[in-house]
Amino acid sequence: MSLRARVVASAAAVLAVFILLTSLALEQAFRDTAESSREERLLAQIFLLMAAAEAENDGLVFPDALAEARFSLPASGLYARVFDGADRLIWESDSAIGIPEPAPMALAPGERRLEFRTDGQGEDYLVGGFGVSWATGSIPRNYVFLVAEDTAAFDVEVGRFRASLAAWLGAMALLMLTALVLILAWGLAPLRRVSAEVAAVEAGKQAKILGTYPSEIRALTDNLNGLLAHEQARQRRLDNALGDLAHSLKTPLAVIRGAIGDIATGKETALLVEDQLARMDTIIAHQLQRARTGGGQNAILSPPLQVARVAERLIGSLSKVYRDKGVAVTMAVPEEIQINGAEGDLMEMLGNLLDNAFKWCRSRVIVRAATEKGTLVIAIEDDGPGIPPQHAERLLARGTRADEAVPGHGIGLAMAREICEAYGGRLGVEVSTLGGARVCLLIPT
Repeated sequence: MSLRARVVASAAAVLAVFILLTSLALEQAFRDTAESSREERLLAQIFLLMAAAEAENDGLVFPDALAEARFSLPASGLYARVFDGADRLIWESDSAIGIPEPAPMALAPGERRLEFRTDGQGEDYLVGGFGVSWATGSIPRNYVFLVAEDTAAFDVEVGRFRASLAAWLGAMALLMLTALVLILAWGLAPLRRVSAEVAAVEAGKQAKILGTYPSEIRALTDNLNGLLAHEQARQRRLDNALGDLAHSLKTPLAVIRGAIGDIATGKETALLVEDQLARMDTIIAHQLQRARTGGGQNAILSPPLQVARVAERLIGSLSKVYRDKGVAVTMAVPEEIQINGAEGDLMEMLGNLLDNAFKWCRSRVIVRAATEKGTLVIAIEDDGPGIPPQHAERLLARGTRADEAVPGHGIGLAMAREICEAYGGRLGVEVSTLGGARVCLLIPT
């Protein structure tokens, strides 16, 4: 995920949790306030009933018309009953006829209570009760005044508040997220400009980072410019050194080529020297090109090469160089095996590995190639002393040789490994079925 996506996702998650907790807290506060308001309203209705009651010897008497008109309307949503100390009903409003609530509630004189109740039919009620000690004559009597109100209106009120709250909080969240996205777009603009300039440098359109950036990014751009300047200077030195090398070698090569005709030797030797001179010319040109283009980075655009054809040319040359050993070479490379890459790279890899095989074998060398699960496997085996597994990694380093008494520079395996890795592959060293070394090139196709 991009930095912007991470920040927006994190902010959205935190904002969602905050809005959820805020909405729950506000709704609970609204419920508490509404319940308190309804409790006071129910208590006021009880006090009105107490004011309307008339004390007689038989108990309390209520007028037919009460101040609250809903007490006179059936199923109005507001109901009242009065019970004596033994929970006997002594009066009920016209609206409470046939309604199960309010049911008796045990309350001591002066005690009041508010309850949410549900009757047997699933109807919800808010019931307020107040205990009274009423003196009728010389003997006080205890009564419980109960007033009930169904919660339909209360639920509607809470639902309206919840909907209004969700709309406002949702709008605020959307506004805050929009503001956050705009702030991020403004804050991350320098990073986008740096990315564009780096792409321009990679494309060769500019040599360094040119823009002016905030202090947090300036250290990065300064370091990038320093790295680019260092790399450009190193590349110039490399190009100069390679140019000097090529110029230095071309003159001796030309002299040797001109002198071939004067050599009093056989035709076969002259052809061998000519072939090796041509190969040296090819190697010099290839190394110059490879140093400038980065080796295998453009391999996908290169034409396919027949591995068998390149291997046969190299084996033919090496058989002449090592004719005194009489090396028997077995080729198991199908003609259809191909690789996309520079011919010079393939010759470098196979040439170094075959040269080592010819140099260290006793009498046999096997060359195999096959494609396995999208990977080209080229294996070169010999019947020589082999490479101990514990020394394999050390011998793949530049300048390391297995035997200092044998001529060489100790860079053949390292060169083959570097070129193979430039193509996204790897070089492995194993034990051959012939008893010697088995070196494998594994290159993705």
